[in-house]
This record gives sequence, structure tokens and C-alpha cells, in this order.
Amino acid sequence: MGGATVGFGLVSMAIATWLPMSLHAQSTNISGVVALSSQLVDRGLAVTPVTPIFQAAASWTSPSGWSLGLSGGTELRSPGNVTEALAQASHYWSLSSDWQMQASLLYYDYPSNARSGAFDRAETGVSWIYRDVLTFGLSATSLTGGNDHQPRGAADLNVHWPLTKHFSVSAGLGVAQSLLSPYTPNGYGRASVYRYGHAGLMWGYGPWRIELDRIMIDPGSRREWGNLAPSPWVATISRSF
Repeated sequence: MGGATVGFGLVSMAIATWLPMSLHAQSTNISGVVALSSQLVDRGLAVTPVTPIFQAAASWTSPSGWSLGLSGGTELRSPGNVTEALAQASHYWSLSSDWQMQASLLYYDYPSNARSGAFDRAETGVSWIYRDVLTFGLSATSLTGGNDHQPRGAADLNVHWPLTKHFSVSAGLGVAQSLLSPYTPNGYGRASVYRYGHAGLMWGYGPWRIELDRIMIDPGSRREWGNLAPSPWVATISRSF
């Protein structure tokens, strides 16, 4: 488990990356994970304020490489409101003994999150994985709300490297067109491009995992996004089933 790996774009840190990883668990048809995070971060932008977030996800996989997943998150201070919901359908191919490929369709919804409701969207992506160590992904996104449905692109590169039996490090870099674009008299203008990244240390023991990540976003974007700029540090503890 945020690319997205930490997964592409650090979508919720613990959950979004777990869904693609479950594709490799071909011997298990249904699996799940619960997690507690200090903040939800999506491609370098803060989905929530810095506050404890409870997350849960379930995934079904088939021996042929198909996977369906659902996840959701809520702030502990308001447990009755769903902060983020994610649905994902993926297909995985083995290209060789070292390389795999994955194509995904995702839908993001923020039903009770006025802070990020403008980011409701559908996304398609393709990624290449080398030995579960290196992942490179490309994606195209379209907002599902409002009047601006111009597609946006993103590219993410993530590395996960084991250090010892229980410790590993992760790092990632990404570039994306912003989901919000300026409005001009001729319609919506071109979305700006921003860069983001992370570096983290992970500890795992059986089904448990603890992760601490340093979140980075280019200074210009941090000023532009204001309260959507993430906390410099995000911590997550999770348990898989």
C-alpha cells in the first residue's frame, strides 16, 4: 500500500496502493484491509485536514488477473460521514518473470467532503511493475462534476526497496495536470502542471504495517493550492485480512 507505492499519487496512503497489490494474491479470492492515517493525500494534495482518518477496503481477485475493489474513509471526529469512496476495476498481466502490467479504471467520490468535492472524478491508468520493486504508471482523469470535463494526465514513478526482514523504504515522484483549471471568457483554460513526491520508511510484521512518509510538493504549487497543500508528514498503521 498512498499511485498510484505507496501507490500512485498517494491516494489515501494505506488503501489505494493495497488494491493494486492484491492482484498478486491470486490464491485468495477476497481480502481486505483496515487502516488509520493522519491525513489523506491524493497526488500531493490534501484530501482532508490533518486529523485521524479511518479507512477500510475489500478486494476480489480472480486467477485470470481480474480484480474489483471498494474502499472508503471517514474522519474519526465525524464517523457518520464518508470522506472518500473509491471503486476500482483492474486487470493484471504477467509479461515475463520480472515484469507485470496492470490496466485500471477508478472512480473517486467525496460525498460529504466539501473541501475536496470538486475532485470527484473517473480515471483510467496503465502501469508497469518490475519485481514488485519499481512501478511506473500513466493515467488520464476526467472530472465528473461541474462543466469542465477536459482530460488531465499524470505520470508516477514509485520504488519500494526491502532493507531487512521487517523494514523497507519507499519513494516516489509524480507530475500531473491540476484538476482545477482557470475559467476564461472563452471557457476553461489549460490546467497547470505541478510536481509532487514522497519518501518513507515502512515496518511490517505479518498482517500489520506501519509507515511514515515525508510528503513533498513543489513550492509554487504549495502556495497556489493554499489549504489543499498537505502536511509534511503522514503516518499510517494498517492491518490486512
